[in-house]
Formats: sequence, structure tokens, C-alpha cells
Amino acid sequence: MPELPEVETVRRGLQPVLEGHRILYAETRRADLRVPFSANFAARLKGRRVTRLRRRAKYLLAEMDNGETLVVHLGMSGRMSVHIPETRRELRLHGFEAVRGVASGSHDHVVIETDAPAQIVFTDPRRFGLMVLIDTEFLGAHPLFAALGPEPLSRKLNAAYLEAVFKTKKTPIKSALLDQRVIAGVGNIYACEALFRAGISPKRLAMNVRLKSVDALAISIQAVLRDAIAAGGSSLRDHKRVNGELGHFQHNFSVYGREGRPCPAGCGGTVKRIVQAGRSTFYCPSCQR
Repeated sequence: MPELPEVETVRRGLQPVLEGHRILYAETRRADLRVPFSANFAARLKGRRVTRLRRRAKYLLAEMDNGETLVVHLGMSGRMSVHIPETRRELRLHGFEAVRGVASGSHDHVVIETDAPAQIVFTDPRRFGLMVLIDTEFLGAHPLFAALGPEPLSRKLNAAYLEAVFKTKKTPIKSALLDQRVIAGVGNIYACEALFRAGISPKRLAMNVRLKSVDALAISIQAVLRDAIAAGGSSLRDHKRVNGELGHFQHNFSVYGREGRPCPAGCGGTVKRIVQAGRSTFYCPSCQR
């Protein structure tokens, strides 16, 4: 499932053709994704101007001039691509050009056209994604967002916050990091990578992590997320940027997916894989304590 860096990469790619632009046309090619589309979904989008495009956790939020917000979740296999006319070759999206031509695949479930001009296509073979319209005023209280923890790239994520939230948690710290009520947007890949950078064993109970290690973890979480965003996210299965290019951070993994390989820290250890709460965890038993 796309994690925060992948969703942020998509947001930055969409921003030039969505934020500040008017939606000229919208079409849904099926009745639902993971859940049904909001009532009159396409009609409510048509004619609206997107005033702000932001991200909350793993959700894209397109705030519109009528007081509604288009909420998008990519699910497991969802992808958004931008298609621009051949006549607009000068339009570039966050440093790279968009796809040329118009998408018409069998899994292209939502099409949105803006006055950029651009066509934004939501493709989702497994249909675990989500697109709904929510009143912007009540967004924070909506069940999708009410229980979410702080954004990991915000000032709220610091040693003091993590120490306070961990002190009563008797779960392994890796599980605590995946709890979206603790930190919003961090998933399996980046939890493994952050714990490695901080030198903390994923098996250690959250309540037993000392302040010095917690401080290192807060720094590591933010650093690994920023590095991943700069690389366009990680493309393991379905993630692609809005122009169809792959992300590159998978080439920079220290431990994730590297079972049996030497620890990149040079400690002499070997990366090990264990299963925690049904998820694969990768770490170095020698230098992660």
C-alpha cells in the first residue's frame, strides 16, 4: 500500500494541474471503489475550482470553492496519472512532463478534466481505493480522520511526543509506529527503515525505549520520509508518479527486503526478516538493540 512518501509524490505531481484550476468535466466509470462514490459525485465536481491540494496521512485532499473536499485514498493498487494535450508541451509537473495522450484502460475508473488543461485519471485494478466528497468544515471530525495522529513531518512529531505516547504501550515499537493513531502516514517500509537508522530493535517494547533512542527515532522518521519523497517514493508493485515514471527510493533501502544480506552499517551483522502482526519486518539484530 502506498505510504506517505508515495502519496506526497502524487500530490506534488497533481498540484500544477489541479490546485487553482477549475474542473471542467468529471466521469465515474463504475458505481463504486472500496465504497460507493458520494451521491451525484461527478456533477458535484463539475465547475468547481480547487482552492488547495494537500495531504493528510495517506489521503489526498482537494479543497474546493463550494466548501467541499474531494478525498482520495489510493488503496493498494490505485494510481493517478496526468495526461496533457500535445499542444501544451511547455506544461511540466514538478520537474517532469506528464503522460501524452488520453488513458482508456479497463481499470481507469475516474476521469477528471481541468482547465490547466489536463486530464487526471484514477486507475485501480483491485478497487481498494476511495473517492468521496466531504464538507471541508467537518473534515477533521470525519471517521476517516478523527483518530489520526500527528503528521510525521510536522513539529508535533518530536522526542517529547513519542516518549509520552510510548510510555503506556506494551506493544513492540514497530507495531506502535504502524498505529495511525500514533503517527499518521508511516507504514511498514518506512517504519523498518527508520528503526534501522535509529538503531532500535523492532522487537523492543515501545514503553521500554529510552529518551535518547526516542529522540533518534523522531529524527530518523523525518529523515527517511524526506529522503523517500525526494526520490519519488518507492515503487515495489503499483506505485508510479503521475507521469508514469517509477519512484527510486527502493534502491536506497537499508534493510527492507534485504533479508540475508550484510548490514549496510558495516557492523558485521546480517539483515533478518521476522513477522510482526502479519507484516514482514526487516532489521539487523547486531546493531539494532
